Amino acid sequence: MRNVTKRDLVEKISEKTGLTQVDTKIVVESFLEAVSSALQTGKNIEIRGFGRFKIKRKNARQARNPRTGEQIQVGAGFKPIFEASNDLRDRVNIAYLKQKEENNQQPAPTAMPLQP
Repeated sequence: MRNVTKRDLVEKISEKTGLTQVDTKIVVESFLEAVSSALQTGKNIEIRGFGRFKIKRKNARQARNPRTGEQIQVGAGFKPIFEASNDLRDRVNIAYLKQKEENNQQPAPTAMPLQP
């Protein structure tokens, strides 16, 4: 399973809306820039039925370099996070369960009889 890229989103939205891919790319990039700018100014973004983008504070901590085993100090900072809405979670769960059922319903391979 491969990831969906910005180009994939542009193509899908372009097909659905009838806009050109150039216009659609401008809209998608403008949306992403608006989200980024809002988060940079400390504002949360809530899209009903989809989820919330927000900033989470990360405290300073001790960590270990996995290559050398050396202890290092990681400074405090902020991290953008996404929290899915209950509606989005439900839709994803239903889709995964349906996909799992379809995969399990495929006929099992039959064993070939042994030849004497």
